[in-house]
Amino acid sequence: MKAGAVEVGHGSKVTQRGVNRGMSILDLFLRIIAIIATLGSAIAMGTTNETLPFFTQFVRFRAKYSDLPTFTFFVVANAIVSAYLLLSLGMSIFHIMRSRAQASRIALIFFDAAMMALLTAGASASAAIVYLAHKGNTKTNWFPICQQYDSFCHRTSGSLVGSFIGIIIFILLVLLSALSLSRR
Repeated sequence: MKAGAVEVGHGSKVTQRGVNRGMSILDLFLRIIAIIATLGSAIAMGTTNETLPFFTQFVRFRAKYSDLPTFTFFVVANAIVSAYLLLSLGMSIFHIMRSRAQASRIALIFFDAAMMALLTAGASASAAIVYLAHKGNTKTNWFPICQQYDSFCHRTSGSLVGSFIGIIIFILLVLLSALSLSRR
């Protein structure tokens, strides 16, 4: 080997730092996508309402997200998760600059898992209500309302899709952080 030449081996620190930085950039990108998905879900559900006329134009039936506590919980859970993701962007940028940070990654795994649990609870409970709205339950005399409130049902279903995308991204974020920690 010549004088002044630098040998970069298979497991060198330079290569590992580059991989860790790449994982941190992916983490930042996933967080931005998760913000869009969860904030979009909260806004879509929070602005969902539909009014149908009955016999006259003075008597109307209304469906609004706030009429169901489950949907209210869904909106609050998605808003909390969106705010957390927005705040965690700073930590994600810190990991790009300092790819060897460990304590902050452990904290992110903990908080990401907690936010994933909150998001899963809100989305799962709302999914049950949306299913009943679409299919009903004849044994309990709950009739499907989506034939009448079509716009309401489409918006709530779309809102659930965004929230479940957020859950999948959180799973990826936790796995990515765990993988990054295990490489040390």
